[in-house]
Amino acid sequence: MSSTTELLKGASELFPGEVVTQAHVRHLDLPYGAGRFALITLDNGLDHTKPTTFGPQSLANLNAAIDQVEKEASEGTITGVGITGKPFIFAVGADLKGVELLSRHEDALAIGKGGHDVFRRLSGLAVPTFAYYNGAAMGGGVEVGLHCTYRTVSKALPAFSLPEVFLGLVPGWGGCALLPNLIGADRAVSVIIENSLNQNRQLKGKQVFELGIADALFEGADFLEQSLVWTANVLKGSVTVERGEIDRGEAWDQAVARGRAIADSKVHGAAPAAYRALDIIAAAKDGDLSAGFDAEDQALADLIMGGELRSGIYAFNLVQKRAKRPAGAPDKNLARPVTKVGVVGAGLMASQLALLFLRRLEVPVVLTDIDQERVDKGVGYVHAEIEKLLGKGRINQDKANRLKGLVSGVLDKAEGFADADFIIEAVFEEIGVKQQVFAEVEAVAPAHAILATNTSSLSVTEMASKLKNPERVVGFHFFNPVAILPLLEIVRGEQTDDASLATAFGVARKLKKTAVLVKDAPAFVVNRILTRFMGEIQNVIDEGTPVEVAEKAVEPLGLPMSPLVLLELVGPAIGLHVSETLNRAFPERFTVSQNLAAVVKAGKRGFYVYDSGAPVLDPEVAALLKQGDTVLTEEQTRDRVLDAVAQEIGLMLDEGVVAEAQDIDLCLITGAGWPFHLGGITPYLDREGVSQRVNGKPFLEQGVASVPA
Repeated sequence: MSSTTELLKGASELFPGEVVTQAHVRHLDLPYGAGRFALITLDNGLDHTKPTTFGPQSLANLNAAIDQVEKEASEGTITGVGITGKPFIFAVGADLKGVELLSRHEDALAIGKGGHDVFRRLSGLAVPTFAYYNGAAMGGGVEVGLHCTYRTVSKALPAFSLPEVFLGLVPGWGGCALLPNLIGADRAVSVIIENSLNQNRQLKGKQVFELGIADALFEGADFLEQSLVWTANVLKGSVTVERGEIDRGEAWDQAVARGRAIADSKVHGAAPAAYRALDIIAAAKDGDLSAGFDAEDQALADLIMGGELRSGIYAFNLVQKRAKRPAGAPDKNLARPVTKVGVVGAGLMASQLALLFLRRLEVPVVLTDIDQERVDKGVGYVHAEIEKLLGKGRINQDKANRLKGLVSGVLDKAEGFADADFIIEAVFEEIGVKQQVFAEVEAVAPAHAILATNTSSLSVTEMASKLKNPERVVGFHFFNPVAILPLLEIVRGEQTDDASLATAFGVARKLKKTAVLVKDAPAFVVNRILTRFMGEIQNVIDEGTPVEVAEKAVEPLGLPMSPLVLLELVGPAIGLHVSETLNRAFPERFTVSQNLAAVVKAGKRGFYVYDSGAPVLDPEVAALLKQGDTVLTEEQTRDRVLDAVAQEIGLMLDEGVVAEAQDIDLCLITGAGWPFHLGGITPYLDREGVSQRVNGKPFLEQGVASVPA
């Protein structure tokens, strides 16, 4: 038994639930007399909704297929070997379900070595090898193709990436060593570092070809047939593949430096994966692939045994699995159909909501507001956005006309809402205004219609308290920008019934939003945590710590933006309003910063000016700040902020604001853009010992977002 076989057999015992990929070998005669050809097809036997992955048994199956074709190649009975995937899927990399179970460094090292040992055999065969990227290819799926002599890609390929750094790993089966040696270090840094850290940006087939990863690009409809014709031409010598010379001089070093700058701007040194990948890319400059593969093995094992990857996998599972089965959601069979939507308000937020409902539900949507000018402006916004989609080729003219025909605006709520099934308000954030709006809507809407509020912090129960049928009121809190951020906090008021709640979740699914059920508590989840987080930053500044020290203190979290830049995005006035709401509810923990109030009163849009391109404290804001004389260090500031956040999350879980800590993390990832490598926030607080220090216990059990005991 070979060492590779033994390695994979041992590893497979650690992966009891592996969805096994088969590697089927079939033979065909190539055109133009190019000879007999062996084609390996990767297929897990399931449809395209269950992508093909590589666990230990899957690697063993591929290894056995390579045994067969290696023998045929050495005997001269085949002229080449190809590898492709099942319909729509090439392969999407390692089976992460098994990685979660690993608890020993040597087992993690075996996974890296096992993949390398199998994949590199493709480059050592006695005949040329070809990868045919017919569908989605990620991680190890991309890497198995990099070990081949040639590659083709389908124009229809929707997603191609090396997402490992996004999750807290490195491309560990050849990606870091092979890709820069194929397309140059700069392009490799874009694929491995930049795309990963930009929320796992995917490449399309055409981009894969233009980058030089693939040698030929073919239409999706007859992709494999065209690839095989091209293969025959390559083998016969009538097609010669020419690749540009790789610059191994200063350009390579500059590319690595650019990668480090990208990593610094995204994770601020707080997450190791990007830096480990860049170290391997830097070392790959001399083209020593064996040393590169060994470095990948070590990096992979180290990172598998580290907290960042476990948090990354935890975050991935939240977004891919928990988000599809919201905790506490009622039976979906209780949901009522929604055939018409009403929107109260025609401002920017209301218009964004109207557009979203229109595009996803494709039912009539009617806006109302207090005057015709506002109504016309709201409908005009929706029409303009539809025209943009048409201009980009995202929809055709027929669909654009149909969508435009479905949106309308009226002043009279009775006219607009008499046959609406779902009515959402997006008016001024003041309880009296919202109560009045709901009273007017209830008077004219059908008895079954859901009355939804997009409030960000007010009580849904109080909003519904003066209605005849408060049971049909539900919180439906979107995050700005509505089209981009996936989170939808669905708030159950004290009297909201199951049918209304089920309908709200049904609508959320059709809107393609990540819905999380939250209790009707002040500011719900994201705004409550962010307000406590921001509030503590502001307290530290107000007491005397310089703005730049307070901002820099939380850089190690690797957040998408600094606290005061986030405040600018939200709007200081909205931030102040939410802090005042929470101060009324919890005065002992939530303060109202007089400095922030002064900034709002002065009409400032934020703390910074950008005249130089970088954020600089606005001198006018600096003149407004009244600070004490207590100056904290970055570490002291960070401890204080994290302690406050850990305390607030502990209280929220005690109050039952959400079902579990996992829902807190899902909300922060999908509603506030908190990084995957943190797993949201609770794994980070556990890992840093903050949860234990503040609450006397971790938020998550050992092994949930950490290495199993």
